[in-house]
Amino acid sequence: MSSKTYKKLIVKKFSKDFTSAAEIVEEKIPELASNEILIRNKFAGVNAGFDTLLCKGKIPYFTETPPIDLGVEAVGKVEAVGDKVTDFAVDDAVLTTQRGGGYREYQVIKSNLGFKVPEATPEVLSLMPTGVSALVALEQVGEMNSQEIVMVTAAAGGTGHIAVQLAKLAGNHVIGTCGSEAKSQLLQELGCDRVINYRLENVDDVLKQEYPNGVNLVFECVGKNIFDTCVDNLAVRGRLVVVGYISEYGKNLEQVYQERIYSKLLWKAASIRGFLMPMYKEYMLEARDRLLDLFYTGKIQVAVDPIEFKGIESVTSAVDYLLAGQNCGKVVVKF
Repeated sequence: MSSKTYKKLIVKKFSKDFTSAAEIVEEKIPELASNEILIRNKFAGVNAGFDTLLCKGKIPYFTETPPIDLGVEAVGKVEAVGDKVTDFAVDDAVLTTQRGGGYREYQVIKSNLGFKVPEATPEVLSLMPTGVSALVALEQVGEMNSQEIVMVTAAAGGTGHIAVQLAKLAGNHVIGTCGSEAKSQLLQELGCDRVINYRLENVDDVLKQEYPNGVNLVFECVGKNIFDTCVDNLAVRGRLVVVGYISEYGKNLEQVYQERIYSKLLWKAASIRGFLMPMYKEYMLEARDRLLDLFYTGKIQVAVDPIEFKGIESVTSAVDYLLAGQNCGKVVVKF
């Protein structure tokens, strides 16, 4: 290894947006402890919603203050191992999901926190933790069954396109919302039964006309008007799982003045449930193993956005790109 230093992205100060909060710094590559491995990251997954809220200091369960390392999931190659490490060797491909380990060129972790994968490709970044979140949210929080009507919003995104396929594999009729023809095409290729391009069709009109009995399960990632529409169109005993609200991450939360939501839920015995992966850690390992098996046996596909973001310097552009809803599949940064 010729390099002695590496670059990483940190939160230098809490601010209203990701760009003004983040800063690139250079540090020495640390010496390894006996149980640690040095990884050269090849790709990092972009989680613009979490990134933005973290930079604003708006993660309720997070108590650290700047400087804070940024980025979560990354995949790379092992460059060096500690003298007591037996589960990894130099050149092994390894996936990590440690907070702060993503937006950097190198990282050092304890070997038991890495996960060996066949290849260091961007596709695995859609499976962990993104795909794991989709699976756990659908099954554990949404109590997904078979032969139901399942709706996925932002369905062509990194999480959404995995949720669509998992709902189909479970034997459900799947509705997916998106905002472009390219995204519509992707969802059709993934087996989505009804694609609603909200730029061409009114989502509420489609649901009321084509699904008069309502939607049994909603995997909701967007917020604002689409959230309201989903609530209005829940079936009797329908479940809406809030996975995110990307429409408001980079903005002040909209003040809503209307009747309280229980007036819409009570009479249908419907429910709204929040999902946050750290609160469901006990399901992660089984979900991870199942997703990898589905991927490597060809039962699910992974879509990686075709726009290339290269280097630490491109992370802010990648975050803005995702927040603008331009992505089709998982957004990754290449190192």
